Amino acid sequence: MARILIVEDDRAINELIARNLKLVGHSYLQAFDGVEAVKSAADTPFDLILLDVMLPGMDGFEVIKNIPPTPVIFITAKDGLEHRLNGLSLGADDYIVKPFEILEMLARIEAVLRRTKKTYAVFTLDNAVIDLAGRTVKVGDLDIDLSPQEFELLDVLIRNRNIALSREKLLELAWGYDYAGETRTVDTHIQKLRSKLGWEDRIKTLYKLGYRLEVQP
Repeated sequence: MARILIVEDDRAINELIARNLKLVGHSYLQAFDGVEAVKSAADTPFDLILLDVMLPGMDGFEVIKNIPPTPVIFITAKDGLEHRLNGLSLGADDYIVKPFEILEMLARIEAVLRRTKKTYAVFTLDNAVIDLAGRTVKVGDLDIDLSPQEFELLDVLIRNRNIALSREKLLELAWGYDYAGETRTVDTHIQKLRSKLGWEDRIKTLYKLGYRLEVQP
């Protein structure tokens, strides 16, 4: 997966981001001020930088001017249009305003990595191989036929692996915001994925919540 630099002076937020990046398989380095961020970016190539604006030593707008060309997502409490335009005009790829949902952050990271070709289109687990770009699935030597909706749900589980997802959130992400069906349809599709992929022990049921795809041994 991707190597990401987290630049955030609030240690609690920095650690929260780091834990969730690790859960979905990314590696990371943490920096807590602007000067440290510039040094880290000069010493190590990164696939993406998550960059706070309000930093000690050097703010995020100055940091982005002093680092090698790297995809950047600003993560900041500054919500004004002027700040957004300033950040984007300096070359940032996206702009997330605090407070934010972790799933939103992960989705935006995935989108930027896809655009910059730093994400992998093929996911493997046990003897299953899923081509996320080609939308094909193989288990061993067998081609597995998934319906379009089953594949959408599988895609969401993979991109948010090791993250607990409620049935409502799965409906929102895999079926769409305007879907008016019941959450029981999630259970039905989960059972089909478990059966077709042999992932009975991989897709965990979370009591009174939803599901989680576990990829750790």
